[in-house]
Amino acid sequence: MDQTLRQLGELLLGSVPTVILLALLYAIYTVLVHKPLRRVLAERRSKTEGAVEQSRADIAAAEARTAEYEQKLREARGAVFRSQEARRKAAADARTAALNDARKQAQTQVQTAKAGIEKEREAAQDGLRGEAQALANEIVRRVLQPAGAGR
Repeated sequence: MDQTLRQLGELLLGSVPTVILLALLYAIYTVLVHKPLRRVLAERRSKTEGAVEQSRADIAAAEARTAEYEQKLREARGAVFRSQEARRKAAADARTAALNDARKQAQTQVQTAKAGIEKEREAAQDGLRGEAQALANEIVRRVLQPAGAGR
């Protein structure tokens, strides 16, 4: 058993330089490779997350501008429709005014024509009265005239 323990002690003593070299190699790896690699990966992650956040902010801004544009477009369409409606109303009012003027002129012409016809009727009646009176006088004169005197 002493021999086994002695061999085990020699093995452990022989492995000390290997353990020291392995620890030294691990320390060098950590300082030269692992820490810079972690730093670069963290930097990349922060940059990509920053880029993603920037992209999200840009998308949100674009959506806001799109919504604003659509709102302005709706307002412009409403203004155009109101303008068209105002023009239609003005045209309808102008047509109504023209119709009313035409009706007034027609009524004036009809009243003037009626007055003229009434004057002509009165003149014709006066003329007929005068002729009736002359005929009546002629009839009375002939009836009252002696039978052989006028012919």
